[in-house]
Amino acid sequence: MKAFSILAALLVALPASADEQLVSAQQVIVDPSLPPAQRDAEMQAARRYATFWHTGDERFARAALAADFTDRTLPPGRAQGVPGPLAASKFVRTAIPDLQADLRQMIVAGDRVTVHYRFHGHFTGRWGNTQGQGQAVDFIATDIYRIADGKIADNWHIEDNLTLMRQLGLVAQ
Repeated sequence: MKAFSILAALLVALPASADEQLVSAQQVIVDPSLPPAQRDAEMQAARRYATFWHTGDERFARAALAADFTDRTLPPGRAQGVPGPLAASKFVRTAIPDLQADLRQMIVAGDRVTVHYRFHGHFTGRWGNTQGQGQAVDFIATDIYRIADGKIADNWHIEDNLTLMRQLGLVAQ
């Protein structure tokens, strides 16, 4: 069992150069009273998670999320913990393989980081029983993370799902 734990840690470990590839926020607002080490750790966790949403690379999510990560706005049917966002990303990327998440804004205060994303891509795959026809997808989301020990421990999020469903053709305009 110990060998499995070591192997699992190696498989999700990010190469040293991976943090150089992290997405950056277009606008960052930081509480100036935060100690620099705390500020940097919180921003790194948020940027790793943003890079996961931007690329779909699970290593970034595993590096960003605490082992006991809790989704505080868990959608029906989604698994709690780290498996939830991993499955959500795979599902969405099945429908929108070129999905990208632009990190528009990051606000860092206390043990919280609030991020605002703009997701975009093209619906060329399948969403349930619906086959995409290449239509553009462009919607927003906002997350609030609680950071503990340099990892995202809790997440509260809201996505503009109505816009997404309309763009996918699943809800009438």
